[in-house]
Amino acid sequence: MGEPADRIVDVSVADGVARLTMRSGSVNALGRDLRRALAAALDRAAADPDVTAVLLLGQPRAFSAGADITEFKSTEPEVAGAGQPGQADAPDLRALVAQVEDFPKPVIAGITGVALGGGLELAMAAHARIAAPEARLGLPEITLGLIPGAGGTVRLPRLVGPHRALSMILTGKDVTAADALRDGLVDAVAEDPGAPRAVTDAIARVNALPARRTRDREDRIAEAAAAPGTVERLAGAALGKAKDPFAARAAVDAVAAGIEESFDRGLEVEREKFQERLASEESAAQRHLFAAERAARRPAGLDPEAARPVRRAGVVGAGTMGGGIAMALASAGIPVTVVEAERSALDRGLVQVDKNLAVSVSRGSRSEGDAAALRSLITGSLDYGDVADVDLVIEAAYEDLGVKQGIFAALDAVVPPDCILASNTSYLSIDVIAAGTRLRSRVLGLHFFSPANVMPLVEVVRGAATDAAALATGVATARRIGKTPVVVGVCHGFVGNRMLEVRSAQAEQLLLEGALPGQVDRVLKDFGFRMGPFEMGDMAGLDIGWRNRKAEGTTAPVSDALCEAGRFGQKTGAGYYAYDGREGREDPEVERLIVEVSHTQGVTRRDLSDAEILERLLFPMINEGARILAEGIAERAGDIDVIWVKGYNWPAYRGGPLWYAGHVGHGYVAERLRHYAEQTGDATLLPAGFLAGA
Repeated sequence: MGEPADRIVDVSVADGVARLTMRSGSVNALGRDLRRALAAALDRAAADPDVTAVLLLGQPRAFSAGADITEFKSTEPEVAGAGQPGQADAPDLRALVAQVEDFPKPVIAGITGVALGGGLELAMAAHARIAAPEARLGLPEITLGLIPGAGGTVRLPRLVGPHRALSMILTGKDVTAADALRDGLVDAVAEDPGAPRAVTDAIARVNALPARRTRDREDRIAEAAAAPGTVERLAGAALGKAKDPFAARAAVDAVAAGIEESFDRGLEVEREKFQERLASEESAAQRHLFAAERAARRPAGLDPEAARPVRRAGVVGAGTMGGGIAMALASAGIPVTVVEAERSALDRGLVQVDKNLAVSVSRGSRSEGDAAALRSLITGSLDYGDVADVDLVIEAAYEDLGVKQGIFAALDAVVPPDCILASNTSYLSIDVIAAGTRLRSRVLGLHFFSPANVMPLVEVVRGAATDAAALATGVATARRIGKTPVVVGVCHGFVGNRMLEVRSAQAEQLLLEGALPGQVDRVLKDFGFRMGPFEMGDMAGLDIGWRNRKAEGTTAPVSDALCEAGRFGQKTGAGYYAYDGREGREDPEVERLIVEVSHTQGVTRRDLSDAEILERLLFPMINEGARILAEGIAERAGDIDVIWVKGYNWPAYRGGPLWYAGHVGHGYVAERLRHYAEQTGDATLLPAGFLAGA
């Protein structure tokens, strides 16, 4: 039955204003009980002659964080608008929004905390909006493969204009109260949105409006409405960059209908497209990721209370990764000391930090003041003694076990016993690195992804001796700096890179068997990746892998041949592709070289279909994921999916490797792996883990 209505919505009346305060959980998710309680409270306020206006309020943390996602289970959930049999007294969200918009007395939304998704749709239906300075407002539905479903695509353009509305809807990013005020999304910003003076001023503004309802406001959309095709033109660039092109297309269609046809037609198209997306595989994939990311925050054995406060941090290494990690820490207000062995390396690293900050300022993502404040938190040093008082040190030297062991031994001698020591290693054993320290229990891995100040993933590597405090501190710090932490175990490459190595080996083999780099890269990009493996290799530099292979005594015949010819990628103007600046083009010389290497290796080349290329790239990765699960390196299949979406740009609308395996069928994946194992003679392709019995 849920909570009683009088506990979910507090109602008080003073000076003619009915204050309706939502108190449904910590974020006021707009589930059926809250919708029912709000609707009933509005009905009473409408009938009360002593009430002249209504003030909608939430809690400090949230006005409302949106619809209750647990109700998104079918194409007919109540939150989606249809209602269900036997629930006539629980209005769907669209009906509640319409009730607010059509209310006969002024309705003011006092926004504290967040107003997201359905919460913002509810606020946009009010006749005026007051936001607290720290409030954030947004329509993040596209991150779940959906579009706003309660009028967001038609009301937002009427408040902020088509261009700003498309930006918010297609990115799913929220905005600050200050930006919302500038754009017209809110009417005022006040320290206390429920303060009598703020509310009185808002009511006066509403009473002076020629059109009280948001749906009747046409001035912001008039120009676009008079020029059909404007919405499509404005959305062009964003559509091309959309992480979910299907949801983005649906959103643009709904926005266009609401502007170029009518408000009611826009609602109809929005409804149709919402239901279509809700039933789609793409949305199911992204809702899986949403749940998987939340589950990843709660790994077995994590005690959040054991986390130690990080007041100061150290980073060893001022290269690309070290500088990025330092920026990420400083962005969260943590003072950082960056230690290098040589002055020239330190100076280069700090100059690169300055360049990165300048770029962020030029792009408008950071103000000059914010950039200066961040830079002031980063200090360079050539002396390990300068990190003797920090709470966390992250080593970010290059991948050499001896170098890392030497760094940890030096740190171990100067930092206090409660300082956490972390390595940013991509492949090496945390247990071996920790072996030379006095307190192995405080050592763990924090594997960032490049660029570390941008990429959202951190693999938190739990060593055999890592204690509760070290693990909790690593997870808490990653979250504090805005990253998505996923706890993994110790093995070569951990989760992400271990699976990437398998894909890289298959990509190399495909070249030997008959494919060319352009075809392989195109197949992965058609699947949804932003880059193919060979484009990615050229960007990173082929010499890095070449050097590692020579150290390990392994080979990759085509890549090795390219490196022997001096083709290291973009930085030398030639790799798998030829380059003019950053723009690559297919090179006949590469095809000649690949054919020659195939002949030398005794491989008869053949035509490879796109379907085979895709399966040969993805299914061995899935197989390795099955092994990783069986070995306990990852706790859940969803953890692996989050790692690949957040760290390797696996398209979110494909759900991650293991979700995708379930989508196409474990039996089919296993059958094709057996086929390719027989075809290539590669026994490592035989199904493993949960696929072995499929």
